[in-house]
This record gives sequence, C-alpha cells and structure tokens, in this order.
Amino acid sequence: MNEPQTNSPAPDDLAGQVASLRRQITHLLLVLIVISGTLATYLFYQAHTFGNDLGTLEPQAREVIQNYNKNLPNIQKFVQALVTYGQAHPDFQPILKKYGIPLTPAGVTNSAPKP
Repeated sequence: MNEPQTNSPAPDDLAGQVASLRRQITHLLLVLIVISGTLATYLFYQAHTFGNDLGTLEPQAREVIQNYNKNLPNIQKFVQALVTYGQAHPDFQPILKKYGIPLTPAGVTNSAPKP
C-alpha cells in the first residue's frame, strides 16, 4: 500500500518556529497586561468621579424625594379621580391602561412605592 508522505520540516526549522511563537505569545501577554492595567485604571477613575458626583447630587435627590412624599396623597387622590372617571367613561379606559393605571380602585396608602 501507499503510505502517505509527510513533508516534515527540519528540526532546526521547527525550533525556530517554536521560538517565534513563544516570542509572539510573550508579546501578546505583555500587551494584554498593559491593556488590562489601562482599563482598570480608567474604571477606577470613573468610579471615583461618579462617587463625587453622587455626593454632590445627594442633597438635591433628597429634596425631590421629600417633595414627592409630601405630595403623594394628592397624587393618589388624582389617580383615584382618574380611575373613577375611567369607570364612568369607557372611552377613557384605554388611556388608563396605556399608563398602567388599574381600573379597579386600590386602597390609598401613605407609603412610598417600593423600588
């Protein structure tokens, strides 16, 4: 039978190729380390910047939340009036459904909705 002939390169050529691949892998690993370090530094900078921004915006956010909690009973009364209107006028019901307002009256509470 005919045995397939393999054209294997000389051992010196293989050693050269292996050495070349090792250098290439070493260079790629160094580039990966540099890119990873750069990305980690950038993400640390962004986290630091956003932390400072959050500290600056916290008092404003607290004020908005306090205003919302103060006006929550009025908001609930308005929604209840919309539900009552929607029950009396079927043409208005699709608008209530579009904004997720249930057509059945819910119990009015003074607690803020859970996030």
